Amino acid sequence: MHGLINRSIQCFLRDTYGAPVWEAIARQAGVEPSGFEAMLTYDDRLTDLVIDAGAALLRRSRETLLEDLGQYLVSHETLTSLRRLLRFSGLNFVDFVNSLEELPARGRLVLPNLDMPELELCELGPGQFTLRCAAPLQGVGHILVGLLRAMADDYGALVMLECLGVEGGAEVVSIQIADQALYEARPFNLGMAV
Repeated sequence: MHGLINRSIQCFLRDTYGAPVWEAIARQAGVEPSGFEAMLTYDDRLTDLVIDAGAALLRRSRETLLEDLGQYLVSHETLTSLRRLLRFSGLNFVDFVNSLEELPARGRLVLPNLDMPELELCELGPGQFTLRCAAPLQGVGHILVGLLRAMADDYGALVMLECLGVEGGAEVVSIQIADQALYEARPFNLGMAV
């Protein structure tokens, strides 16, 4: 697993639950408390150990923890660059959803050796989609649910999201857009504030 992914998990746990909790999780998973180097590669099993240790220590399901991670990646104040990058995907939430298949290629432009999940979007009807995601990390669908929930909030859309399980080696996420302009979207400008 790319160190950037592991470092993101570490930052999420530390920023959300505090440094002592991160250190306890790291000890339980057999990781140095200093954590992961963003540009190194780690065994995929180590990532699972950290997530499982976090879920056990925090008494949360793995799925809930991963959904919270997805939301953190978009909404935490230290990660505004990722939010900005994702907002370039469309003027509204439907545009954003329709651009999801492009995200892995965009990620590889920045970091060619980043193992991004392969995404396949299927439109079932107006505002109804399924998103298939294949990745080495078990639970990536739950990360996407959290990320999509945070982006829907960002766009001001009312959506219903659900992980439907694994089908043909890919995790499947249901996306139902009930109202894409329920409330005012968070401000977003293409240019950086000066």
